[in-house]
Amino acid sequence: MVQTPLSPQILYPDSDGKPMAENTRQYRWIVRLVTNLKKLLKDQTAFVAGDLLWYPVQVNQPPAPCQAPDAMVVLGRPDGERGSYKQWEEEGIAPQVVFEILSPSNTWQEMRKKEAFYQTHGVLEMYGYDPDRLDFWGRVRDHKDEGFRLVMPADLPWSSPLLNIRFAWDDQGLLIFHPDGEPFKDPDQFADERDAARQELAVVKQERDRLAAKLRELGLDPDQV
Repeated sequence: MVQTPLSPQILYPDSDGKPMAENTRQYRWIVRLVTNLKKLLKDQTAFVAGDLLWYPVQVNQPPAPCQAPDAMVVLGRPDGERGSYKQWEEEGIAPQVVFEILSPSNTWQEMRKKEAFYQTHGVLEMYGYDPDRLDFWGRVRDHKDEGFRLVMPADLPWSSPLLNIRFAWDDQGLLIFHPDGEPFKDPDQFADERDAARQELAVVKQERDRLAAKLRELGLDPDQV
């Protein structure tokens, strides 16, 4: 009897049924990472996603091997909408950098399994952070076939070899900075800065218009001054 091939939706579902985050602190960190990584790489060919299932290999029967990093960066693949990241549809390019933000339910055994998965399937840099316990670690390798080397808080400040973002530490926990030194910010902070810049521009324009009107009163052409 010939079996009917299973549909991609069955082999590679777009959801694992798990929530993106278990609490607001974890959610805020995930959103912060994705927002700032997109800002960092906006002028490059790069795909950044949060909590997206990554399928590294094709299978004939479920379950297909997969993980959903809290944030991942794929250099060399264009931005765009995806239900999941199927590596064989992406020129075989694996995510190079992944981030895991731990929640209270995560266990170290789970993290070890994730690390093994990432090492097996070509990730070059993995960073984990537990915002409740203020615990950070990274696992980095210079070449795909090499094992990970451990990065701990005592090694900070530390710069990502691929992204050149800098990890630092203070008594409040982990800090991350863009290559130019700008700290990673929450989306509402970017919005506040944008609104402040617009207000400042409006004030400058108002002052410019006032001075132009004064020059006209004096019989002068502002464009000629």
